[in-house]
Order: sequence, then structure tokens, then C-alpha cells
Amino acid sequence: MNFIEFFKEPPIKPVTMGKDEIKKTYAHFRWRIFYSSFIAYVVFHICRKNIAVALPAMGEALHLSNTELGILGSTLYITYGIGKFVNGVIADKANVRTFLPTALILSAICNIFFALSAVFITPGHASFFGLPSATVLLWIMAFFWGANGWFQSCGFPPVAKSLSYWFSNSERGTKWSLWSTSHQIGVFSAVMISGFVIDKFGWMAAFYIPAVICIVVGLWLFDRLRDKPQTLGLPEVETFREEPVKCEKQPEEEDKTSYFQIFKEHIICNPVIWMLAIAYIFVYIIRFGTEDWLVKYLVEVKGNSLTLASSKLSSLALVGAGGAILAGVISDKIYKGNRTPINIIFLICLIMSLLAFAANPASNNLMDFVYAAMIGVFTAGPQMLIGGLCAVESSSKKVASASIGFTGIFGYVGAALSSGGTGVVVDKFGWNGAIGFWMISTMICVVICTVLLVYEKMKKKAR
Repeated sequence: MNFIEFFKEPPIKPVTMGKDEIKKTYAHFRWRIFYSSFIAYVVFHICRKNIAVALPAMGEALHLSNTELGILGSTLYITYGIGKFVNGVIADKANVRTFLPTALILSAICNIFFALSAVFITPGHASFFGLPSATVLLWIMAFFWGANGWFQSCGFPPVAKSLSYWFSNSERGTKWSLWSTSHQIGVFSAVMISGFVIDKFGWMAAFYIPAVICIVVGLWLFDRLRDKPQTLGLPEVETFREEPVKCEKQPEEEDKTSYFQIFKEHIICNPVIWMLAIAYIFVYIIRFGTEDWLVKYLVEVKGNSLTLASSKLSSLALVGAGGAILAGVISDKIYKGNRTPINIIFLICLIMSLLAFAANPASNNLMDFVYAAMIGVFTAGPQMLIGGLCAVESSSKKVASASIGFTGIFGYVGAALSSGGTGVVVDKFGWNGAIGFWMISTMICVVICTVLLVYEKMKKKAR
């Protein structure tokens, strides 16, 4: 089997099963695809968010400033953003079963080389080609962290494809919101594992140990995952669940349309996708600003130990998982599938949570946990909806991965701005400047979502 065939989407098989066998097979694989995708994305995070906990120890050991640490973190977000779009297009035509696990294993290898770089190059007086060793080390580590970002970007697009093909419109909001808690549980797992191993074995262990876990899980996923139902000889999920397909074109008409034409119509020329993508920039500024810098903020501003600060960040992640579910269920049950109002409500609550967290005295640790959890809840909802479910529902299932990738580019522009921008703001204006940076970003996102809400109402009225 050659390289291309290994990753190529399997051919569609004719439906030859009886009704009872189809029902049994669907029940088996839907559950299997869901939990495999969930575990996969949790584990992806432990080779990505580990750096958030390692930043204080890395900065001290390698004598890196906040600006340099911000540059290092930005490399992953830049490559992740570009890769999420490129790999989104590829994932639409790739085999989920091989594409996703391979990416996870390669991400683990990048983590190993990232930490090994500091073993072979020690900051000091030595120079390489006229450059100080500290500068060379920074850029070598940035290269491996950037490569990690590329392979990390291969994780979400195939999952989006799987959820779009294995679950129908009437259930996708709930299933997607349940799956999306893998983000928060992934961050929680990364924080707890990294905090523990750094305390016991030093900062490098926060990259070695997660890498081993990712390799083992990657091999397991080769066995668990499958591509879309039709490649197993099953009918489309809408046919199986006897639901109408929500599409402006008839299915047979869209089947005759080229991928590029569908991509152009549902993404490039779709004003809703563009508004969602721009809003996603500011969602990610606040999401990664808090996830990546909160530990350092608590250590430096509130005098917390690394263990206590990591625990507070873990509350943001763990309780935040409930925010994604809450947003999905409320938008399904109360707003009847209209996601924009709940985005606006969550973002306004996020602004108030940030204010409360910054104003809380350092001695009141209990309320720090509460406010951190509130930040997690009110970030998780818009993060799941704006660049995820809203993007898929505003396009075609045939470009589900690409639509996620398109909004993802903008999201990770925001992530890069958050990582590098927060570092620069802290060095120039202190931590109050960082809080202000995050709050202004949230306010801008509220404005964009309000414009989107008005546009959606006008479009509905016109129809």
C-alpha cells in the first residue's frame, strides 16, 4: 500500500444489509466513533496545552522573557491556524481512520524533540554562526513547536467530518456540544498531568510523558476509528433516521456539483461564514489568553504556588466543559437552533467574569476558583458554537471539515495575537494591561455577533 492510498478515503460500498442489521451496525459504530473522537481530542490537548503549565519553569530555566515565551507559543498557533484550513480541505477527502492517529503520533514526536532541544543546546556564552546559543535554542524550539501545531491541526477536521456524517441535524447540536467538552477535559488533563510531572521530574517531563501517552492512544485509534457510514455499506444517516436533508439544493443535484463549486458557494461567498470567522479571532484571543497565561498571572500577581495556580486553571477547564453543553442545549431547546443569541449572552457574562476575577483579592482563593470556572463556562459556549457548529450549519456537510478549517485560520490568528500580544502587553503595561486586552477583545466579539444577529433576521425576513 503506497503513501497516498494509506490516507485516501475508502470507496463507498453499496447498501446490502437488511434493516435490522443496519440499525445494529449504526448503533455500534455511532457510539464507537463518538467515544473514539472524544478520547482522541482529549489526548491531542495534552501534547498542546502542556506548555501553559511549563511556561514559568521554562522561563526561569532558559532565561526567557515574557515576550520570548509569547513568540514561542505563537508559532504553534500560526501553523495550527494555517494547517487547520489546509488539513480541513484534505480531511474532507481523507480516511479518518488513518489521518487522525498518524497526526497524533507525529505531534508526540515533535514534543519529544522540543524538549530534547534544551538538552543539546544550553543557553550561555557559546555561539552558533555568530548567534548566542540562547537565540539559537529559542528558534529551534519554535521550529518544533510550530511543527507540533501543524500536526495538531489535523485533529479537529476529521472529527468534524465524523460528527457531520454519523449524526443527523436533529441530534447534532447535542452530540456536538457533548463532544466539545473534550476541549475542556483535554485542557484539564494537560494541566493536571503537566503540573504533577513538572513538580516531580522537571519541566521537560511535561513534554516527554504526554508524548508517550499520545503515541499509545494513536495506535489504539487505528483500531477504533472508521470513515463515514457509506464506506461501511451503510445508508446516509439522514436516510437511516428518516429525516429530511436541510439543503438548498437537492442531494442528487449537489452530488453532481464539484467540490470546488460547493466550497466556493458555501465558504468563500458565504457572508455568514466570514462574520463567524472574524468573530472567532476575538474568541480565541480570550480563550488562549486565559488558558496560556493564567498560571503565570496567578504566580506573579497573586503569589500563588505553581500547584495552586494550576488547580485554578484546571477549574476553568473542567467546569468550562459544562458551558459548551449548556450553550448547545439552550440554543437547541430555547432558541430552536438559533445559536447567535446565546453567543451574545455568554460573551457579556464573560466580560463580567473577567472583571470579577481581576478584582478579587489574592487572599480569597475560593472566589478565584469560582471566577476562573465562570470564565471557562462563558468562553466554552462561544468557542464551541461560533467556529464549530455554526460554521458547519452555515455551510454544506460536503465541506464540513473545510468550513471548520476556514474559521480555524481566523481563530488561530487570534490565538497567535493572544500569545504574542499578551506577552508584549505584560512586559510593557503589566498584567492589568493583559486583562484589558482580553476584555476589549470580548467586547468586539459581542459587536460582531450583534451584527450577525441583525443580518440573520433580515435574511429570514427576506425569505
